[in-house]
Order: sequence, then structure tokens, then C-alpha cells
Amino acid sequence: MTNFATIDQVDVKNKRVLLRADLNVPMKDGKVEDATRIERLAPTIAELADKGGRVVVLSHFGRPKGKPDPEESLKPLVPALQRALGDRPVHFAGDCVGPEADRAVEALKPGEILLLENTRFHKGEEANDTDFAKALAKLGDIYVNDAFSAAHRAHASTEGVAHLLPAYAGRLMQAELEALNRALGAPEHPVAAIVGGAKVSTKLELLQHLLDKVDFLIIGGAMANTLLLAEGIAVGKSLAEHDMIDVARDLLRSTNTQGRVVVLPIDAVVASELKAGVATQTVAVDRVPPHQMIFDVGPRTVAAIETRLRECRTLVWNGPLGAFETEPFDRGTIAVARAAALLTRAGKLASIAGGGDTVAALAAAGVTGDMTYVSTAGGAFLEWLEGRILPGVAALAR
Repeated sequence: MTNFATIDQVDVKNKRVLLRADLNVPMKDGKVEDATRIERLAPTIAELADKGGRVVVLSHFGRPKGKPDPEESLKPLVPALQRALGDRPVHFAGDCVGPEADRAVEALKPGEILLLENTRFHKGEEANDTDFAKALAKLGDIYVNDAFSAAHRAHASTEGVAHLLPAYAGRLMQAELEALNRALGAPEHPVAAIVGGAKVSTKLELLQHLLDKVDFLIIGGAMANTLLLAEGIAVGKSLAEHDMIDVARDLLRSTNTQGRVVVLPIDAVVASELKAGVATQTVAVDRVPPHQMIFDVGPRTVAAIETRLRECRTLVWNGPLGAFETEPFDRGTIAVARAAALLTRAGKLASIAGGGDTVAALAAAGVTGDMTYVSTAGGAFLEWLEGRILPGVAALAR
């Protein structure tokens, strides 16, 4: 894992701390619908302020295409940020560079917090323009990146500024990097990975990278159907990528060559359509009726996965095992999630999970707080698992 400095290694008293956050949260009618990212960010802000820092928060929001758009202003997030901080006051400036930002930062006292307007209101942000990065850097004495979820973007506020100021990881960034290192950087073996989703094509890089890292590769979701087809097993009318069968066959051959164990479904819950309350039946995967579709793993598969997890010390999870958004096709994912949580609570398993659908599935199972770490980073989490270099992380390297 990249060596990086944290805020433990800097005295922020009286310093202007330029903090890159990710406040790109879901909004409806001007109100925050899900404050998870804000709540996870709050400890870093509070710590910096408590230590006497003058905290200047930067973030993007939406896709305003390089020009101001009132619909994508960060101003409506001020109340939610204040609540997450225990009702501490949060000042706001209507720009992130220029005279208004300069005045707001200059007026900031030690321990106070300022939120600057959407960085994407300027074209220089996504272009990682040097002059724009310098304009941002002028507002701070040190730079703290606490936005792992935006670290896969080489933008001015995530990568450019880090080269212009002393740069440190915030607590959320630190937690993400330490969790991912525990998952794949220096994991305790045996390691299992659960990978679900609709298409092999969208997660091919991930699967190939995991082959070098894990002992057990557990595959679910519709992507498992493609691999079953590669093994000569008919899957009825189930969603599958017929043009990826040769690739899937090569992938399975590689796992055998490298001594990895691939766990595919051995039974499945099938139905004629994806609809709540539809009639279902559970069948062996080689007995799927021609007119039916696979929407979840069956109980024998769940038991097989649980057996593998009991053999492991580390679990990485990205993607549900079935169409969990629609009952009763959530049962397989929820059962495995609860089994992983039980092993984690018992100290027998380090469980690291991430990805939007995975986070939602763990929440549905009621086990989010029981896992070792659940990442809300989305695309950045997936790119890290694929073995890619994240510009925002690389810029913190020491």
C-alpha cells in the first residue's frame, strides 16, 4: 500500500486546512436524502477544528459542466453538515476561488469551519488545470484529502492541489486505505472474495486481479450465469452474456491453473419474471426450466458459501448474489451477509465490503455495523480492487 502521512503528523493550530471532502450526496427538494457520507466526514472536520485549525472544506456536487448552476450549489448542504457536527456553525462562501473565497477564508478564526461552493462550477476542476489548482492552494497552508470516493479522479481539488501544499490523509481516507490494505494489500489468508453483479464484462478486470490475491472466488448474480454457461450448464432464459462465454471459460481455466477455488451456484431460485410475490421454485442449476430465469442463489449454495467463509480469515465483498431489491430474491444475499457478520463479530473473519448495491444489501440485512469495514466509495472502491492506481491516493504518497 502507498505510504502516506496522516493528520497525526501535522500541527494544524492556526493553520488554514484545505480539506477535500465528498459531499456529493443524494438530494431531493433541497434536502439531503442520505447523509452517510457527511456523517463519516464529520469526525475529521471536528478533529481539525478542535485542534485549532481554520477548516476550509472543498467538494464537488453533481455535474454542472464547468459553470455555476444554482440547482447544484453546495449551500443547501450546510444544515446537514452542521447537524453532523453537533450543530457547530458552518460558514459558506459562494465561490471556491476568487475574491469571495479569499475574504471568507481570511475572516475564518481558529476552530471555525467554512464550506466553499462547488468546485465543478469551474472548468479547471475536472481538467486538473494548474492555474485553478494554484488558486485553490492559495487558500490553504496544508491540504487534507478525506474524499477517497473521489480519489479515482485526477481533478484539481483531488490531485493537483496535493502537489502544491503539504498533503495528508484525513481520518476517512485513512480508514479506507487501511481497510483495503487489510483486504488485499496484506491480508490474512485464506482470503475469500464475493463478487456479484449483472455482467462479467463490467467486472472482468476485477476478477482477473482477484485471481492473484484470493484463495476462494465466490461468484453470484447474473454474472454467475455466464460462467455456468461456460461450464456447459443451461440456464433457461436467465440473463447472461453469451458473447463472453469464451472469456468466462478462460477465466475458469486460469483459476484451475493458479490453484484458486471458484464457488459457483449449485442451486437457484427461479421464476418466470422479476416481480415481487411471483411464484418461485428452487432447483439445481443444471435443472433450470427452459422458460424460467435465475434470480437468486438457493439454500444449498448459501450453505456452501458459509462453509467456505468459516475456512477463511479475510473476506472482500462487491456485489449481491441475487436480485436483492425484489423479494423474495433477497434471501440468499441476506443469509450470507448475516453469516459473514456473525463470523466477524466472533473475531474469526475480517470483512471488507463496498459498492452501492453491496452497501444497500448489507443495510437490508441489518449488518452494516457488524462488518469490519463498509466502504461507501463506489467507483473508487471498485477501481482499487481492480488494482488501478488512484490519482488522489498516489498524490499523498511519501
